[in-house]
Amino acid sequence: MNPTARPTPVDHEACPVPEVDVRTEDRDTAVAALFATHHAGLLRLAVLLGAGADAEDLVAEAFYQLQRRWHKVKDKDAAIGYLRGVILNLARMRLRHLRVVRRHAQTTMESTEESAEQHALLRDEHRHVVDALRTLPARQHQVLVLRYWLDLSEAEIARTMGISPGSVKSHASRGMAKLSRILTGGDR
Repeated sequence: MNPTARPTPVDHEACPVPEVDVRTEDRDTAVAALFATHHAGLLRLAVLLGAGADAEDLVAEAFYQLQRRWHKVKDKDAAIGYLRGVILNLARMRLRHLRVVRRHAQTTMESTEESAEQHALLRDEHRHVVDALRTLPARQHQVLVLRYWLDLSEAEIARTMGISPGSVKSHASRGMAKLSRILTGGDR
């Protein structure tokens, strides 16, 4: 595999997406339709953001939060964006918590075993890219995952992360430069 090649983005066109009219459709039916359609992609997002074995829990929590706040959702795209934002925030909180635990324990934590979900979701050819991604600062890591794995636009990433489109460009540029150096062996 070419170390500078982009991973294949998720093909949203290949997956049939049931139409969900959030204004008229029953909340439970609409959330179930979104779950059936987007669960695997959101699970992949959680794993790529570093949720590890907690990925299933993060996705479940995101759908729970969506169901609780259904009355605020305006359309299907807003619901999907909301789910991505919740997963992103939960993954950040998990990583922040792990850093605090490590700092206070003052012991080096051995790297966690990869879960069965991680093995199923990550292709062998992408493992070294994902390992390199994990070495990037959190924001760069998150922007690159949202951009190149989910194929979101800069505006969608900015809304999901709560930052400006200019910050998205900056994080993406810096992240790609460092990722390229890591993957070509120039930065160890």
